[in-house]
Amino acid sequence: MEPRKTAWSILCRVIQEGGYANLLLRKLPEDSTREDRALVSEIVYGTLRNQTMLELQWKDLVRTSVRPKTAILLDLSVYQLQYMSRIPAYAVINEAVRLAEKRDKGFVNAVLRAVSKRDPIQPQGEELECLAIRTSHPLFLLKLWAKQYGMETAAAIAQHDQLPSRVYGRLNTLRANKDDLNSVQFLEGACFVCDGDLIHSSWFKEGKALIQDRASQKIVPLLDPKPGMRVLDVCSAPGTKAQQMACLMNNEGRIDAYDCYPERVKLIDALMERTGVSIVHSGVRDGTVPLEERSESYDRILIDAPCSGLGDLSHKPEIRFHVTPESLDELAALQKQLLDVNAPYLKKGGQMVYSTCTLNKKENESQIKAFLARHEEFELMEEHTVFPMEEDSDGFYMALLKKRL
Repeated sequence: MEPRKTAWSILCRVIQEGGYANLLLRKLPEDSTREDRALVSEIVYGTLRNQTMLELQWKDLVRTSVRPKTAILLDLSVYQLQYMSRIPAYAVINEAVRLAEKRDKGFVNAVLRAVSKRDPIQPQGEELECLAIRTSHPLFLLKLWAKQYGMETAAAIAQHDQLPSRVYGRLNTLRANKDDLNSVQFLEGACFVCDGDLIHSSWFKEGKALIQDRASQKIVPLLDPKPGMRVLDVCSAPGTKAQQMACLMNNEGRIDAYDCYPERVKLIDALMERTGVSIVHSGVRDGTVPLEERSESYDRILIDAPCSGLGDLSHKPEIRFHVTPESLDELAALQKQLLDVNAPYLKKGGQMVYSTCTLNKKENESQIKAFLARHEEFELMEEHTVFPMEEDSDGFYMALLKKRL
C-alpha cells in the first residue's frame, strides 16, 4: 500500500462522492502495517479537519480553476508541509508531483514549493469569519452555536473538533470482565480509553469489547433497562446501544431493535452474534410508521434519532461540508414524527430516552419542549447536553421522559 496515494483516493471519495472517512479507512488492506494505517488516517482526517485553512495557503498562487482531484492533492500535501513537521518538505513535494497527473506535475511542483518557502497565511476579518477559516467550519454553523450556547462555547466546540478524536471502548460484560482487559485504562463503568488499534485487537474480534464513544455510553444507563423488561430500540443500527442494554439486562428480557434498511439490520444481527446477545430481536421497520397492537407494551423506549451529527465533527469531519440550514429543518421534522409515533407504545410509568449526537437546540431542547406540549401524559425527568471539550468525547444530547401513571 502507498499511504499517500491511498489517502488521496479516500479523500477524493469523501469530498467528491459523499463517502465517509471512517468506513473507508476500515477497508484498508489487512496486511498493511500499523504505521501505514496510522499515516493514512492522519493525512485523511487532518486534511478534512483543516480543508478551508489549507486552501487558503495556496489559493492566491492560482490564476485559473484547478481540477478537483488536483485541489485535493494540494490540500493533503499542504497539510503534511504545515502540520506534519517530521516529514521533510522535499519528500512531500516530490511525492505529490509523482502522484499528480502528467499535465499537472509542473503546476503542483510550483505551487507547493511556493507554499513551503513562506509562513502560513492567517485569515483576516471578523472574529467568527476567522474562526470559520481556522477551524474549517461553515460560518452559518458557528453563528448558530454562538446564538444558542454563547461565543465562548461555540469557539471551544470548533477548536475541539480540530483535535484527533479519542477512541473509547466498552467492556462486553456478557463475555468478559475488567481483568480480561488488564492493559487498558477504565473510566466510569465499563468505559475504557484505548490508545491502540482496538478494531484489529483480539478483544474486539472475540466480542469482549466494542468501540463506543464515551458520551454515547451514558445514554443507555439513563434509560435504565432492567432484567426481564421489554424494550423498544427504534433506530437501532448498528446495534451498539441495544448490545449495551442487553448487558445491563443480564441478557434477560426482550429488546426489539429496528432499522429502516435490511443491510443495516444485518449489522445488528452480526453484532449480537459476535457479542453473545440472545434477547435482541431485530427487524426492518420505518420508525415513522405505526406498529400494530403495540400500545403501552414496552417498559422502556430508546429513540436515538437520526440527526445532523454536529457533535461528531472530530471523528466525522466530512459532516461539516454537507450540512446546510435546510437539512437541519428536514431532520427536525423527522425527529418529531419518531417521537409522536413511538410514544404511545410506552407503558404508564415507563421511561423513554430521546437522544442525538448533535449540538443544535432545535433538534434537542426545543424538540423535547414541543413534544411535551403535545403529550401531557409525559414529563421530563432530566436532560443533558454533553459538549465535546468537556470529556474529550463526541457531543451528545439526551432527555429522560416518563409516562405518567
